[in-house]
Amino acid sequence: MTSRNALVASYNTHGGVGLDFRFAPQRIARVIGELQADIIALQELRSGAAGFDMLDQLRSVTGYHAVAGPTLKSAKGSFGNGLLTRYEIISAQLVDLNVVKREPRGAIDAVLDVNGTPLRVIATHLGLNPHERREQITRLLKVLRQRPTAHTVLLGDLNEWFVRRRALHWLHDHFGESPAHATFPSFLPMLALDRIWFAPASALRGVRVHRSRLACIASDHLPLVAELCCDEP
Repeated sequence: MTSRNALVASYNTHGGVGLDFRFAPQRIARVIGELQADIIALQELRSGAAGFDMLDQLRSVTGYHAVAGPTLKSAKGSFGNGLLTRYEIISAQLVDLNVVKREPRGAIDAVLDVNGTPLRVIATHLGLNPHERREQITRLLKVLRQRPTAHTVLLGDLNEWFVRRRALHWLHDHFGESPAHATFPSFLPMLALDRIWFAPASALRGVRVHRSRLACIASDHLPLVAELCCDEP
């Protein structure tokens, strides 16, 4: 890759619980090591009241910078999104995507310094209900349009298995077409739940699913990986 290209990935960690029902976050760390990505959006991260913090553990193992985006908090701990990156974090804020009577959801809206080029990263995990996802995508598009940037990547678990769903077309209209690759379930991928969009769309390259032996058991999702060319205007 050239100096201003970035390898990005989205990975739903299933709370560190693999298909063998074992809680083994160290396997998630090993899969992340396999990816060799510069930026990784993570979903379903857990922390516990006893001091365990899955994102902090992954940050420690990888040496990356981290942004936490918990969506559920209680006395027992938290659950939600996270972002790991090799690059300097210029700014980061959380976007509220909660819908009444549905599980709390959100997004991380961060700006990174990719070797001198600002890159906006929006990492999210949308809801299970189609109406809920339409509302959440509407909010994300509003956030994007309020502060347009030259280079923006949106990635995460969109929980949308119908690739012709109207709400996905709204994202295509904003970013341009993005490939749909099946990432779920990890043992026999059939659904393209995890997605990556980039503006400009022509600079989104090499979108692929990472399907190693370890990745097939570490979580119920496989990681989705793409290369971004941040030199293009």
